[in-house]
Amino acid sequence: MSKRICVKRVLPRGGERFRSAVLAAVVFGISAVMTGPISAAPAVPAPAKELAQKTCATLVSRVDEVSGRGPLFLRSYDNSYAPGPTSEPALSNAAFTYDNALAIMALTACGRQDRALRIGEALLDAVSLDRAGWKGRLRNTYRAGAQKQRPIPPNGWWDAVGNHWGEDPYQVGTATGNVAWAGLALLTLAESTGETRFRDGAAELARWVVEHTRDPRGPGGFNGGLQGFDDAPQPLTWKSTEHNTDLVALFGWLSGDFAGPEREARAFLDTLWTAGGDHFPIGTGPDGVTVSASTSGLDAQLWPLLLPKSPEPWRAALSYAERAHGADGGFDFNDDRDGMWVEGTAQAALAYRVVGRRADADRLFGELLKEISPGGYLYATRPQLLSTGLAIGPDSKTDDFLYYRRPHLGATAWAALAALGWNPFTGKTVP
Repeated sequence: MSKRICVKRVLPRGGERFRSAVLAAVVFGISAVMTGPISAAPAVPAPAKELAQKTCATLVSRVDEVSGRGPLFLRSYDNSYAPGPTSEPALSNAAFTYDNALAIMALTACGRQDRALRIGEALLDAVSLDRAGWKGRLRNTYRAGAQKQRPIPPNGWWDAVGNHWGEDPYQVGTATGNVAWAGLALLTLAESTGETRFRDGAAELARWVVEHTRDPRGPGGFNGGLQGFDDAPQPLTWKSTEHNTDLVALFGWLSGDFAGPEREARAFLDTLWTAGGDHFPIGTGPDGVTVSASTSGLDAQLWPLLLPKSPEPWRAALSYAERAHGADGGFDFNDDRDGMWVEGTAQAALAYRVVGRRADADRLFGELLKEISPGGYLYATRPQLLSTGLAIGPDSKTDDFLYYRRPHLGATAWAALAALGWNPFTGKTVP
């Protein structure tokens, strides 16, 4: 959930070659010579295989739709009822950093490194220089399509009613979790290509996080990042279990100079686990100290289970998620259980695979197959509207962070990762 949908006025919400060949055969159905009798009808693919085939094919086609071979970002949301961009100006060309990081990982898992690299090159360019002069800072949202401008600009749109250029305070902000996911995506490319420049980019992101979000108050760890326009960005002083989980993965993968920050993020998780007993509270309040009990976050329960060396007792969080978040054949974002959050349901399927509950994962894959839109993306939600119990930003008066039933890149990428058994925190398939 690192990405939040925020709109200013209207809220919508040798061995390697062998491995690639095997993935291509599994995902894209490459023919093989077979012996023995031919069955009268083709076998129905297992849910995971079918989901992998469809989601990987969609991701590849979306990259190929952008002409040329240069850097690009993919649009995060489609129109709800037909392929193509949504009519909401703030989302019609929005490429959320988190979604595109997931797409890099999913395409790598699909055996399509060449497509993953086009997104990765854009991400690396964005890391190298920000329009405000920062190095290592990423914006939450960029403009979709081929990236020819430098520095790469964050998302914006022409407001025909107001006759001015519009931007959104969340979209031009920097959420700590989004930075971490971008770093993990670059590390995935560093490992798959052997090119150290991607690792260097990930390290630059990690340094930015340590310098700008480290917070020793209370349980320690790292805060939420920055929100707002360039002339007066606001620090987000709350701390998120999900963000600190992401950072344990990023710092641990980088190791070396980041061993200390990894311990700090991990200590935050240990403290929150102790506070929850059998689950992870969502984080702290704005004071950075008080553990929040106002709502429960699904990814806060699931993502710690994907970490290397995740303690066995943490698996109780999966049972808690089943009780508190189970809804409509899958899992809800929060504990009001008002509908299925598709992205989170894919995350749960991967968590089931990690803990060895393959039958439960397969059941969820069947549910995810029902959520494929005409354009190939999976819908963000099963109901038309899904609450989260969270606020978009520090100026929000209500829990106004909502998801809508729109075809979503992030949900599609998570479904591909889960179906292929690819752990984004390690860059490896689940044993």
